[in-house]
Amino acid sequence: MDFGLVIIGDEILSGKRADKHFGKVVELLGARGLQVAWASYLGDDRERLVDTLRRSFASGDAVFCCGGIGATPDDHTRQAAAQALGVALELHPQAAALIAKRCAEMALEGRGSADMSTPENLQRLKMGEFPAGAEIVPNPVNQIAGFSIRNHYFVPGFPAMAWPMIEWVLDQRFAHLHHREPRGERALLLFEVPESAATPLMEAVEAEFPGVKVFSLPSMGESGQRRHIELGVKGPMSLLDAAWVRLESGARGLGGIVELIEG
Repeated sequence: MDFGLVIIGDEILSGKRADKHFGKVVELLGARGLQVAWASYLGDDRERLVDTLRRSFASGDAVFCCGGIGATPDDHTRQAAAQALGVALELHPQAAALIAKRCAEMALEGRGSADMSTPENLQRLKMGEFPAGAEIVPNPVNQIAGFSIRNHYFVPGFPAMAWPMIEWVLDQRFAHLHHREPRGERALLLFEVPESAATPLMEAVEAEFPGVKVFSLPSMGESGQRRHIELGVKGPMSLLDAAWVRLESGARGLGGIVELIEG
């Protein structure tokens, strides 16, 4: 199964806030032997969200969507998910109960009312309106739930809430995929050889070892280093050693200087 990530918010695209989700989700998946297959950044645009979600629902991928599930006019994710699936938004009873509980706790602290018929609390209840058929994703920070439907998991944009919610999903819904196939990566630095000369070798390694990916990261000589290519292989451990031997010997045969990257 592939894992996708959708990060939503005008503030990310405008540069007002820097995204922190991508690196953290890569870390959370990596700790479980999984990886991000693709990621998208979207603004708070209803139609673009609908179009993206319609395609991702059809993909069969597991997708984490961060942001836009509040109840202010610039939050469109809940509505876009429902529209993409062609279903109605409905107040989820468990989400509503959690919101009411949170309002009661706030009232005890002198912040607002526990009466769920007040305009403020009716507005808060909108955060519990999810596409019909959705299930909740627990929020350990303030109990205002996210939701899941069709292998998509919708969480707030706040990292302090989103990250433990994503961890919960990974451990509750995808534990059977954790470390199912050990993977690794090995690389070298290749000096004095142009990337175009190394390309046939890369193609040959991938052809000989299906399931292994070969990567090339050229450097123009930043930080005082000489120009070079970081050349490597990544993939299942069962194939990695043989693919690495082929890549290393091929790189040395290109006539440049090879330095192995340790670790």
